[in-house]
Amino acid sequence: MTKKIFVYFSLVVLSLSSTQLSQATPLSQVAPESVGMSSDRLDRITQTFQRHIDAKSLPGVVIRIAREGKLVYSSNIGWQDVESNIPMAPDSIFRIYSMTKPIVSVAAMTLVEGGFLSLSDPVSKYIPLFKDVRVGLETLDNDGLKSLQTRKTRKAITIQDLMRHTSGITYGAFGKRTLVKEKYLAANLSSLDWTLEAYANTLATLPLVNEPGTTWEYGRSTDVLGRVVEVVSGMSLDKYLNETIFNPLRMYDTSFGVPEHKHDRIAENMVDIKTGKKINLIDVRKPMRLFAGGHGLSSTADDYIRFCQMMLNGGELDGARILSPKTVTFMSTNHVNKNISNGSLYLPGPGYGFGLGFATRLEDGQSVWPGSIGEYFWAGYGGTYFWIDPSESLTVSFMSQDPYRRNEHRVLLRNLVYQSIIK
Repeated sequence: MTKKIFVYFSLVVLSLSSTQLSQATPLSQVAPESVGMSSDRLDRITQTFQRHIDAKSLPGVVIRIAREGKLVYSSNIGWQDVESNIPMAPDSIFRIYSMTKPIVSVAAMTLVEGGFLSLSDPVSKYIPLFKDVRVGLETLDNDGLKSLQTRKTRKAITIQDLMRHTSGITYGAFGKRTLVKEKYLAANLSSLDWTLEAYANTLATLPLVNEPGTTWEYGRSTDVLGRVVEVVSGMSLDKYLNETIFNPLRMYDTSFGVPEHKHDRIAENMVDIKTGKKINLIDVRKPMRLFAGGHGLSSTADDYIRFCQMMLNGGELDGARILSPKTVTFMSTNHVNKNISNGSLYLPGPGYGFGLGFATRLEDGQSVWPGSIGEYFWAGYGGTYFWIDPSESLTVSFMSQDPYRRNEHRVLLRNLVYQSIIK
């Protein structure tokens, strides 16, 4: 780390240390009616999810809903671990998978605000192997057999491309199987034995599924962004997140991996009643070597609602300013312009664009779930979900360890939350 960057972030941390590094303070709770929500209608959330738990369609949930900065609904229902007969607790810890991405995106924007990073920077400025990245092209021979060719990209991958998923980097597991995606699947990228440096360097050697800046493609872009944060800050990603986001916001249960003294709070998924099988989730009990910026964090409902409230407040919570209001607006504004294709699997869905780490609602009447123009959200493979609705001054943090019917439960929660708003 350069001396200049070290001094900058040391001052940020020191300015927060006297008040922000003490015991965490939850959002204060008020009667829902005092902020225009109905207690009776909010109770439908408890009743509905209890029915689903009783039907064994999910193990349990922890839900936090805040309006105007005040908690109006707080529940922990069902089981933290069905097999061990452990009930869900308010502080149960969940693998949040892709809900890691918005946090790492915020971390990157703190570097932009500090003058150390620009969205227009080529990724190769920080990870040199990306200078030679190539696009994959499938061809057919006279016998109809496919082969993979590559060519040099027409433009460089930028930091903005990483943050809005237009880099051409893919996961490989989603959508139509192609020869390019098979390269990603063969690279053993689901292993946690990598270092982030080696992980990012390996991604730089794989062919892109699209030309950078042309197509929205969900993939491992935020993992590369996490490595950029390490290079620019001179810190490991876990340390940088702790010093710039988690400690200032008092998100003390959010981390890569779960320390041993908290293992009894880890939520687990259960056997799927439809298939009789159980998906193996990340083993967060082992010390993490790979600080995966796209999927590696664990957290609690209380921690994540504090992150959401910070964003809703324009980058500040309880005296800890993480970003400026203008930066928050910039991040939650659509960055997928009309010249960018939505691709074959556009996860934000109809009526939504994508900003810098978040899907953002552009128009009503397109999505199958309720919301407001300008609200933004994301979710995690393991069953977690959040959204932030500035026009309703609303934040929601939903935690479950259920990878099977996660989309069904997200729509259900949306319907139940918005029917609770009466003013």
